[in-house]
Amino acid sequence: MKTTIKHLSDTKVELTIALGVPELTAAEQVALSKLSKDMKVTGFRKGKVPIAVVAKNVDPQTLQESIIDNAVSKAVAEAFLSEKIQVLDRPAVEVKKFVPGETLEFTAEAEILPKITLGDYKKLKAIKEKVTVTAKEVDVVIDRMKQGMADKKEVTRPVKAGDETVIDFVGTRDGVAFDGGTGTDYALTIGSQSFIPGFEEGIIGKKPGETFDLDLAFPDDYHVADLKGQKVTFTTTLKTVKEVVLPTIDDEFAAKVGPFTSADEMKADIKRELIEQKERDNREKLKDDLVGQLIEVSTVPTPEILIADQEKSIEQDFERNLMYQGLTIDQYLTTQKFKDKDEWLAKEVKPTAIKRVKAGLVLAELSKLEKIEATSAEPDAHVALHQTQC
Repeated sequence: MKTTIKHLSDTKVELTIALGVPELTAAEQVALSKLSKDMKVTGFRKGKVPIAVVAKNVDPQTLQESIIDNAVSKAVAEAFLSEKIQVLDRPAVEVKKFVPGETLEFTAEAEILPKITLGDYKKLKAIKEKVTVTAKEVDVVIDRMKQGMADKKEVTRPVKAGDETVIDFVGTRDGVAFDGGTGTDYALTIGSQSFIPGFEEGIIGKKPGETFDLDLAFPDDYHVADLKGQKVTFTTTLKTVKEVVLPTIDDEFAAKVGPFTSADEMKADIKRELIEQKERDNREKLKDDLVGQLIEVSTVPTPEILIADQEKSIEQDFERNLMYQGLTIDQYLTTQKFKDKDEWLAKEVKPTAIKRVKAGLVLAELSKLEKIEATSAEPDAHVALHQTQC
């Protein structure tokens, strides 16, 4: 077997492989053995036909096609392995010349794992930010806890800010109901800003059982293009009102929400958790900064097949996250002023995919050079990078 390598780019090669009599003879024996399994010949059981009998009874074209398939498969695997080339997809094969029993010449083109040349990663520096947690940040967490422990009782008085309500509503534009503008038994906390401006404010002062119209307008930057700036009317029925009584933050409250003996102990624990979270976030930011620097000082060719895989993954994850938020990709494209999905893929998704591919390639090369055993829990190998702390 003779192999010639042609580098089409940093990420793609073409091997020209020529096989002679020994390789084709071996491939013929493999082909006959495979064909014998399904051949039916009088006097022999299926799968037990001798190779010599198979050779006399097989269709010549079928045999030659099988010989080519077997010869190519074996030669391609051996050629890339012997040349120490790691392919990223199935090679595209094109037969150039075939003389049965004598010679077979073909090309095999494939994207490959490129050569990565790292810059001087031992000189990289990044600043680790000092972590602080303010009393206000602790209070935000406590406020959420208070909401979760609040006492709620149904009242008949007019609605006030902070009340929890249950409403029915029908939104119309020019007297016609529009999509997404209708709700039944909808739970709404007054002050949550869940609706467009004016909706929640319009419920304040109303009593349970009242039905009323709210004449409003959607914001000019609303995520649904058809409703931007549109004047609408919400015919609303206030069904129930609950007053929310927040608990007092004291030792008793602390004991209810956790294994704490005092409110001060609870606050200290919250602060500790916030500090740990910020430390984790800082480590991720530091790692991303160092990896970004490493990419900048390194030569990192990016195979298209890896970029395409990342683009598909990013697109699927993004659309899934939008779905959880009750949005569609079309709504997102409109709010972000992309003319179509292709523009979004080109301007937002592909750059992110390229960055991810480059990060993976440089970190893999770094792990190899530093002989780091990368695991699923710690694939970044950032321990080999230097950092300074202010």
